[in-house]
Amino acid sequence: MRSFLMLGAAAAALVAAQGAWAETPVGADKQTAIAVTIYNNDLALVRDSRNVTLTQGENDIAFIEVSAGIRPETALLTGRGTALDIVEQNFDFDLLTPQKLLEKSVGQTIRVVRTNPETGDDTTEDATVLSVAEGQVVLRIGDRIEVTPPGRLVYSAVPTNLRARPTLVVKLASQQAGELPVDLSYLTRGLSWSADYVAELAPDQKSINLNGWVTLTNMSGIAYTDAKLQLVAGDVNQYQPHPPMPMAAEMAASDGMRREKMQSEAAFEYHLYSLDRPTTLKENQTKQVALLAAESVPVTKQYVLANVAQLGGTYGARIGEMERVNAEVRVKFENTEPAHLGLPLPSGVVRVYKADSDGDAVFVGEDHIDHTPKNEQVDLTLGRAFDVTARGKQVSHARIADNVFENAYEIEVKNAKPEPVTVIMREFVPGDWTMLQESVQHQKVDATTAEWQLQVPAEGSTKLTYKVRIKF
Repeated sequence: MRSFLMLGAAAAALVAAQGAWAETPVGADKQTAIAVTIYNNDLALVRDSRNVTLTQGENDIAFIEVSAGIRPETALLTGRGTALDIVEQNFDFDLLTPQKLLEKSVGQTIRVVRTNPETGDDTTEDATVLSVAEGQVVLRIGDRIEVTPPGRLVYSAVPTNLRARPTLVVKLASQQAGELPVDLSYLTRGLSWSADYVAELAPDQKSINLNGWVTLTNMSGIAYTDAKLQLVAGDVNQYQPHPPMPMAAEMAASDGMRREKMQSEAAFEYHLYSLDRPTTLKENQTKQVALLAAESVPVTKQYVLANVAQLGGTYGARIGEMERVNAEVRVKFENTEPAHLGLPLPSGVVRVYKADSDGDAVFVGEDHIDHTPKNEQVDLTLGRAFDVTARGKQVSHARIADNVFENAYEIEVKNAKPEPVTVIMREFVPGDWTMLQESVQHQKVDATTAEWQLQVPAEGSTKLTYKVRIKF
């Protein structure tokens, strides 16, 4: 829409002067403290402390600059040192914008001002707003109808139901007058956090240096200045969640990575992380803060091959060799104090790097971890090995009875690396099964999985053969 949608300074002055029907405005300048606790599923708890000026009896208090994603039914206002009787509360989220101002003026008379580009003189015409839709306005000007005419629109007043900022209006009764401290608590959407980890793999690939970051995103429509920040790791149940309020769609770039550390403690059945100093979350901003740093965490590297013989669901004869399979590369470590960790790890993505011969970092893979308590194991799948491959084939098939089969398989594992490797081979075996013959002793991992540990020489190969009886 053209320049006629711009609000002039006069309109802004009207907003400041309208006084909102004897309300007492309480802006961010009256804020004495703010604390934000952010959960995993687009949910946050805000505790906003402000000084308000009350009269004895009934008051209408307008809390300006509350979150645009507030769940009004969760708002709780308490006074410190005085009793407050809450009568009603209203959340006004219909915000003053050029588009909203135009929409609220449908059926009303406004003015269209055009400026002569040669003389600079203004001409003004009265116009009735007939319709506003899809970014266009339809006006009746005199005896003609115009759609998005050139010029600018001038309004004589601002509708009383439009606010410059998200506002919670609380009607309350106070037993005393004067300036009193109050706390406003509420749940909101629009604030989120996630954990990310960077692991540097040692040259010998036997340990990592692990650094954790928390990424905070504020799309709630307001800023939180010098806030006490806490994060909750865990899945909090929410009954009948409400759809989020409209918010800004774009995100500002991060304002840098700070090195404050997060302290962890148990909170009910979740884990609570607290930043050890206040931080500011600007509107439409993403920020990162340090979560943890651990050095020389022992890791185990594994090559894993699964279902190379492709037994799953096929019990008859299979002719010819199967497709070549590249081994999965996995890294695992223990989240324990002896391993230099022993911390509750929030869900997030672990990205692993390793230095090349010139000392430059090379990205070698990433994986997502769930919330991981201390003393649990972390398993990361980083990708597939270029030089460790396998190919399987079925070498025999016999039907012993109506529901009994005997199948034999051969799997060749090749290693093109200049050093020997250990490969974990896992095969799915259905039904009630018994291993009849095998070149390497297996372990029964579970009811349908057989596992072998295969030693494959440098630039060489190893064959696994086995025969299994399957009963259905």
